[in-house]
Amino acid sequence: MTSLILLFPLLACLILFIFKNRALNNIMLNLYAVLHFVVSLAYCMDWDFLPMLKPCRFFAVDDTNKIFLMVMSIVFLAVAVYNNGYLKDSSALTRKLRHYTYMVMFFVFSMTGAILSTNLGIAWVFIEGTTLASAYLIYFHKTKHSIEAAWKYVFICSIGIALAFVGIILLTVATGNLNSLFYNDLYNNAALFNPFWLKLAFVFILFGIGTKMGLAPVHFWLPDAHAEAPSPISALLSATLLNSAFLMIVNVFRVMVIANCDSYARIMLLVMGFISLFVTAVFVYHINNYKRMLAYSSIENMGILAIGTALGGVGMLAAMIHLIGHSLIKASFFLTSGNVLELYGTKKIKSVTGLMKNDRKTGWLWVASFLGIAAFPPSVLFVSEFFIVKTMFLKGHYVLSGLFLLLLTIVLYGLGKAVIRMAFSSPKDSEVNSEKKLSWSMYAPQIVMLILAFIIGIYMPKGLTEMIISAVQGF
Repeated sequence: MTSLILLFPLLACLILFIFKNRALNNIMLNLYAVLHFVVSLAYCMDWDFLPMLKPCRFFAVDDTNKIFLMVMSIVFLAVAVYNNGYLKDSSALTRKLRHYTYMVMFFVFSMTGAILSTNLGIAWVFIEGTTLASAYLIYFHKTKHSIEAAWKYVFICSIGIALAFVGIILLTVATGNLNSLFYNDLYNNAALFNPFWLKLAFVFILFGIGTKMGLAPVHFWLPDAHAEAPSPISALLSATLLNSAFLMIVNVFRVMVIANCDSYARIMLLVMGFISLFVTAVFVYHINNYKRMLAYSSIENMGILAIGTALGGVGMLAAMIHLIGHSLIKASFFLTSGNVLELYGTKKIKSVTGLMKNDRKTGWLWVASFLGIAAFPPSVLFVSEFFIVKTMFLKGHYVLSGLFLLLLTIVLYGLGKAVIRMAFSSPKDSEVNSEKKLSWSMYAPQIVMLILAFIIGIYMPKGLTEMIISAVQGF
């Protein structure tokens, strides 16, 4: 089944290249999304009715990446459904839409490869593949700002990937005569690694892959890319690409833990995590573009993941819960921003008024997504952030817990001020396209993802709890 979800997009792109049919673009994209979801669900539920192909040494599903794979499948399926309405009335040429479909499938293929890779070197190759695929998607509208965002993305992420490559080379130096980058080999022999070279390798890998994850201070590509990309692509960038990079950091961090170098790694993760929160708190307060606002929120939440990972134990458990909640809610937020853009034709916060009266469904989705991302109960993010604060108190990090809550409060105020103004201010007829009717597919995915995020915040199924606990063993 692993081979199935990796090979299908390549075959689908070949079919699209041969037949060149506009309707076939959506068919293939939806088919891949459904296939991806079914295979991921089969792994998570341990179903055995699907044909199991011969295991591949280079790709496998384990206790940790299983969560990342399932989250990506859910978000990808939601994006595929939303995409049906988003591009329904598009005036873009068939060729342009075909290229869009190529790159979306190649983007998901690259992220899937990075998540399922059992080898650090192969994961690095797939992470680089995500840069090549998503650069075109960011540039899709071909405006002055989109080409600037795409070039900034390629330039900064290429530097990050290069730094990560140096880190991998340094890691091979630390391993001595092991001559292997397979994660299991690294875990089994980590106690024998040279601590100096291992710590140096972690610095380069964290900063390099942290660039793709959107951690400050190497986050500069993220606000521009999210602001200029089509809304479905922004959802994939925030809810799946950042997670793929985070998994790579988690796998290397596990090596540090086994090698007893984890105190050094935890400090670095804490520092980058809090810098990410600080950067968001500074910029989100005066933001005037709602898609950039959501991008900075992603930087904040990646910082929270880094902090939870650094704390370990219950903190790591909270980080995994947070990853699930953030992916569902932020994907919903970005897709809903696509609705707002369709209705108002602008990304400026001050130009969007009376959203609740002009399109009540979009208005409620906008507000519900804000409540979810702001960790209002019963949002699952309330649970994860509560556990992180609790872990800080138990470990005696009282100053850090106070700083954590202060920065979250500032971000909450910045987001809330913009969302409430857009949703509940008096509408101006000149600012909205009253003739624009949105398809049901531009509402349904957000509704489903928000329901999931709020239900998990109230009741977490036993199977999901066991899966999360298994994923954080050893941290």
